[in-house]
Parts: sequence; C-alpha cells; structure tokens
Amino acid sequence: MNDWPEAPDNRGSRYGRGSAGAQPESARVMRQVRRGPAAPPGQGGYGPGQAGPQYGGVPRQPSYVDGGDGNAYGNGYDSGYDSGYNTGQVYGGGGQGGPGRGPRPAPNWRRRIKWTAITVTTVLVVTTVATYFWADSKLNREVDLSKVIDRPEAGAGTNYLIVGSDSRAGMSAEEKKKLHTGSAAGKRTDSMMLLHVGSNGDTLVSLPRDSDVEIPSYKGSESGKTYPGTGRHVKLNAAYAEDGPELLVRTVEFNTGLHIDHYVEIGFAGFANIVDAVGGVEIDIPQDIKDKKSGADLKKGKQTLNGDEALAFVRTRYALAGSDLDRTKNQQKFLNALASQVATPSTVLNPFKLYPTMGAGLDSLIVDKDMGLYDLGKMFWAMKGVNGGDGKSMNMPINGSANGNLLWDKAKVKTLVQELNDDEKVTVE
Repeated sequence: MNDWPEAPDNRGSRYGRGSAGAQPESARVMRQVRRGPAAPPGQGGYGPGQAGPQYGGVPRQPSYVDGGDGNAYGNGYDSGYDSGYNTGQVYGGGGQGGPGRGPRPAPNWRRRIKWTAITVTTVLVVTTVATYFWADSKLNREVDLSKVIDRPEAGAGTNYLIVGSDSRAGMSAEEKKKLHTGSAAGKRTDSMMLLHVGSNGDTLVSLPRDSDVEIPSYKGSESGKTYPGTGRHVKLNAAYAEDGPELLVRTVEFNTGLHIDHYVEIGFAGFANIVDAVGGVEIDIPQDIKDKKSGADLKKGKQTLNGDEALAFVRTRYALAGSDLDRTKNQQKFLNALASQVATPSTVLNPFKLYPTMGAGLDSLIVDKDMGLYDLGKMFWAMKGVNGGDGKSMNMPINGSANGNLLWDKAKVKTLVQELNDDEKVTVE
C-alpha cells in the first residue's frame, strides 16, 4: 500500500519510471540550467519539446571562441577571460605591455649612449685627478736650487741634471748583499747625465764621473755659509760627495755655462725596483760581462734584464775596456730603454702595471722643489724619444786625461753649450 498521492503520468508507453513500454523516454530539461540555442532540426540537439537524439547526432558543445554571444557556461555573459587565448596570449586584450596596456615603447638608444659616455668620461676624469694628486704627493722634493749662487742665465728649452747615486738608504743587509752594493756610509754619484729638451730635438749628454772640473765658490746647503773658490780641480763626483746636490748643480753650471732647470736623483734600490715593476727591460748587451764588484755576469746579445741584473749592468766599470766612458754609454743605453718600456701602452694603459711602476719610481726619486709631475713626464718622454732616434745621445767631448781625470775638449764643449742654450740642433760629435 502507498500513502503518497499519485501524480498524473503523461509519459505514454515509454521507458522510464518503471514503465514497461518498449520506447525509451525523451530527455528531460533541467530547468535550473540554461543553454544556448537549440541545434537545427535533424542534428540531434536537445532542444525543448524535441525527441531524443537521432542516430549520428551529438549534443551542442559550449563555445570557447572569442567574441561569441556567450561564455563557456552558456549563460549569456561575455567574461573576456578567454579573449585571445587561441592566439597564444594568456591574458587577452593587453598587447605586448601586459593586460590592459599598450605596446612597449622602443628603447631610446641615443639617450642611453649619451649617459653612458657621460658616466665613462666622469669616471676617467675623477680617476685621472685622483692619480695625479696621489703621484704628486709621493715626490720627494728635497733639493733646493735657490741655494745655488751665481747662476748662468736660462736659455731656450729645459735642462735636467739626472743623477744615479749609490745611496743605500733603507736597504737591508740582505738587499745590499744581493745587489753587491757594499755598506759604504753616505752616498756618491755613480752616474750623471744632462738632458736638454727643446723644439729642435732632445739631447742626452753623459758627464763622466771622472771628469776634471773646478770647484767654484758656493753656499753650504746646510750651514748657509759661503765658501770662496780656490781654483782646485777634482773629479766631478767629488762635488756631490762634498756638499750634495746643490754643489753638484753649482759645479756643472760653472764648468759648462748651462742653466740647470731641474734635478732628478735615484738610488740603487729604487732603480732595481722600477725595473722589476715594469717587468724587466730588454736590451742588447754589447759583449760578455763578468764583474765581481758590480755582480754582473751577462752574455752578449739581446735579453731581458731584471732589477738586480740591470743595476749590475749600469754599474759595471772594470770589465769594460774603455772604463768610465764605456760605462756611461751603457748607462745611457739602458736608461733610454727603461724610459721606452715605461712609456709603452702596455704599461700606461694597464693599472696593474702602471701604479706599481709609478709607486716604485716616485718613492725612490729625489727631485728639486720646483719639479712637478708634468716636468717629470716631459723628461721621460724625451728620453724615450732619444732612444727612438728622435734625439741625440752622446758623451761630453773628451780631449785626453791628467792625473786620472778626464779632460773636456774646451772648444767642442763651448760649441755644444751654445747650441743647447739657443735650442739649436746639436752638431758636436
């Protein structure tokens, strides 16, 4: 028995709800679901009031095509979620700039290049200025040329007196032994050169340390007392030993008539350090050299010398047939090669080489109080030019000897001095 009320059955003789009919019942529309328009007759749609699907027909599928009149759910709303999906874009309607944005503007290369150039230029200027002040602060301006009395008038061009001393200041016992310098107190001039820089070619003149010169009247660099000249003759290096750089400048000026504008001095250790900092210097050795006093043990031919070998080479005297004159030629040759090596792009443009080289050189140089970095650079470039054939390299003209002192050829020296003072091309050999 069933207590539930009977509902009217309008299904006819079809299957469903327990009907025993042979015909299956038609699809019922679920009223809570709204679909799109029905398929045309004969295509097997499920539209209201139609019979069930015909053979071969398929139900209408939800449309995912952008721009349709409904979304994937057939509810009549266009959500825009799938707009552009089939074109490879994840989010529709945004173009290259992202959702809701316009196209990304092309980069302004002219503006980028401009600001890059400004940045690079600023960095270079700041680095150059900082390097200048750093290097300038390292110069040892110890020589006061204002103490030199009775000086000749300055001529055209610039004259540098370049001195290599045997100073052992700051060297350890091990370094003295390694460099074969000995342990003599004080310092003496081991080499002297006069460099003239002018508009008609640069000239490097070696002044042999054994040159016979007269010591003139002078003012003591420490005492300030004036010492009158007595006409005594000594070797040139004795002037330095007697009262240092100021008396040496005074003696050179008195015996030549040339005005010395700048003074540059370097000691043993500084010389070796500069050579090592630049990576060694290539030079052609004129002959086999073996000198126990200087420590030189070199074979003839082109080779690269390190700091120790270079110092031994420029100090060698007794192993050479011409003694002091041949040594001054070797000194000129090596200093020119060193200047050329320092001034190469591989050194100047490489901060890992430039700064150690500058540090080693500036720490060991002694210059006059008026010497600036520009003057120092001018000197090195002139020496490089002489080595490259743009100038002249020579010894002071010699005419015999007396009591072991080398006598200058007075006539040739007079001509040489006149040409240098007038900044003319040197013709003296």
